[in-house]
Amino acid sequence: MAYSLLVMKFGGTNMQDARAIRHSASLAARSVREGVRVVVVVSAMAGVTNGLLRLADAAQAGDIASANDEIAALRTRHFTAAQELGAAPDSPAVREIREMHETLRQAVYGVYLLRELTPRSRDLIVAFGERLSAPLMSLALEQSGLRARHLTGGEAGILTDAHFGNARPLSGTYGRIRDRLSGLFAADVTPVIAGFMGETEQGALTTLGRGGTDFSATIVGKALGADEVWAWKDVDGVMSADPRVVRDARNIGVLSYGEVMELAYFGAKVLHPLAVTPLQESGIPLRVKSAADPDFPGTLVQARPHEEDGHPVKAVTAIRGVSLVNVSGAGALGVPEVVSSVFAAIARENVTLLMVSQSSSMSNVSLAVPSVDEARTVAALRAGITGELNVEVQGGVAVLAIVGSGMRGQKGVSARLFTALAEGDVNILMISQGSSELNISVALGGAEVDRATQAVHAAFGLGTAVPAAD
Repeated sequence: MAYSLLVMKFGGTNMQDARAIRHSASLAARSVREGVRVVVVVSAMAGVTNGLLRLADAAQAGDIASANDEIAALRTRHFTAAQELGAAPDSPAVREIREMHETLRQAVYGVYLLRELTPRSRDLIVAFGERLSAPLMSLALEQSGLRARHLTGGEAGILTDAHFGNARPLSGTYGRIRDRLSGLFAADVTPVIAGFMGETEQGALTTLGRGGTDFSATIVGKALGADEVWAWKDVDGVMSADPRVVRDARNIGVLSYGEVMELAYFGAKVLHPLAVTPLQESGIPLRVKSAADPDFPGTLVQARPHEEDGHPVKAVTAIRGVSLVNVSGAGALGVPEVVSSVFAAIARENVTLLMVSQSSSMSNVSLAVPSVDEARTVAALRAGITGELNVEVQGGVAVLAIVGSGMRGQKGVSARLFTALAEGDVNILMISQGSSELNISVALGGAEVDRATQAVHAAFGLGTAVPAAD
């Protein structure tokens, strides 16, 4: 199809060095030369976000030497990329990168002096990854003959709430983005937006959660009424399973918004779980494409489900590092207030619930939470619920989920899942299925998750060979 406006997001591996950035810029430039308006949204260089988190934690712990070593390594890496992209030592881009590293150093030193890393300070520090990669993409676009201008998420118009570390866009965001980018389009300038971030109404920098550059791109896509949003990755698209675990995992041609949200939520790292939410109202498609094979169509994410004969399930995915928290006791029997207090305690701590299961007598409520939140969850429950109730924890768990809109009304899907797990000698600890029938999820031992994924993927015939319909 012919496009008039595309939003292109480039992930960390497509921004990892000068060579990768130059290639990514060439993909955007190719569309611009075909008469398409393009907005580029960039991630941090591969590994930089983790490095920034490490140095922030080191500063909080009082290890300013380690933090400064990490800053020096980041500085060298970004200067090297700028030089290889043709920037002179006294160029505006190099001066800007130098100034940003100095600001980063000052922010980190403040954390060190206070020995306190607030969510707001962490956001400021971790967002430097994208802020530093945006000038590099502008350089590469200009080297390819285009005019480009880089902006932070806030400068581009992304206005968020003050939920630092996991901010959400406010309704005024979309009009602000249109206003701020329209002048660049009128001047034939390609906007380059640092992803993953926005700003509050008071101008404080916020981040949208890990993987939030996808979210930035779809927010911009909705604001501008883009024809499509393209998420350039280092894979062919969304796969039927993690290819590192399942050797015959295949690319999925078409997914619905609902399916891709379930996959992202249950561990598939291809997209941010909320990436498609801005697109749903307007029906803008999202396409996941491989930068290594740009002519391959990848995975198209759209409003309508697309059924494949013999494939009620589209993919198998898993979350590792999970703990099960079990709340039980006679005090909970038939008392709705107990269940209410459980969820209220979890909500106050802002803990992500991966699965919930409750016995019909209400004497037992089981919760699956990320292991990193285990201690907070247990403390919140013990403080927030009354009566003679037991709170027990089982760590070392994983959650496996099968996802597909074709499961709706389809008989035998659960039976095939449980048979595959039983034949693979995998013990199920907990089961959950929503009434939408988009997924069935099970908790199992973390050591068994790879074997379970392989068994379930084979049982549903999700490999390269497409099975005949039942």
